[in-house]
Amino acid sequence: MTGHIPGLIACSLLAGLALLPLQLQGQAYPQLQENQVAWIGEQVYTNECNRNPACLTAWNTGENFPSLGIGHFIWYRQDQADIFQQSFPDLMHFMQDKGVAIPAWIIAANYAAPWPNREAFQADMQSPRMHELRGFLETHMTEQTTFIIARFEKALADIVAGETDAGIAAMITSNFNAVAASAPPHGLYALIDYVNFKGTGVSRRETYNNQGWGLKQVLTGMGALEGTSASGTAALEAFVTAARHILATRVQNAPADRNESRWLTGWNNRLATYLP
Repeated sequence: MTGHIPGLIACSLLAGLALLPLQLQGQAYPQLQENQVAWIGEQVYTNECNRNPACLTAWNTGENFPSLGIGHFIWYRQDQADIFQQSFPDLMHFMQDKGVAIPAWIIAANYAAPWPNREAFQADMQSPRMHELRGFLETHMTEQTTFIIARFEKALADIVAGETDAGIAAMITSNFNAVAASAPPHGLYALIDYVNFKGTGVSRRETYNNQGWGLKQVLTGMGALEGTSASGTAALEAFVTAARHILATRVQNAPADRNESRWLTGWNNRLATYLP
């Protein structure tokens, strides 16, 4: 299940597991074990960066923002407005709360990205501050994994709180717990990674044609499940099928100039890693 954990991320994760919220309190699914947490961190890093440290500081072609760290956390400029939920400043505050010293230039910039565009970011790639940032992110992979899991732990409550139909809220909760208990730890990995990958789906801004693509939309798209069990993979397979449909719909609804179809194969490959 875990395979070989690359030395760098394994040392980073396993050395600091006391920081990780291994016990997901009040939830009806298995508790993550230490090696499973390390494995999930490795999987996210692989999904986003193929375990390449150079990818920890990236600005993808066609995007209007850089994506940083093992979870490719979005970072906006000061006063930038966009439909996607940024997460890098939240990560920085989270790490500060854990006692981690943040690079001084990030604090001086008021936690806003200092590059006006992708060209400036690329030109700055070998600067001292960029080397410092990559080294910082490479050193603190444990805290990034902790942050990703902490965001996941709030996801179901946020989704249900915004659902006015009690029947749909109950179905979402049931599907969430069924997936989480499916083929441990793959079900929890699927939910944790998807929240980091495409969000919870509760933001009204994060939509195309008023249709979202986050965890809420996937869990709703699964419909009512019957005959699933914690030991089987039926719920997880239904989750992946629904996610593929939701992401294909996103591509269809996306503005033509974003050309999101170029990413769909990679997104589907990522979803395939959720299955054991």
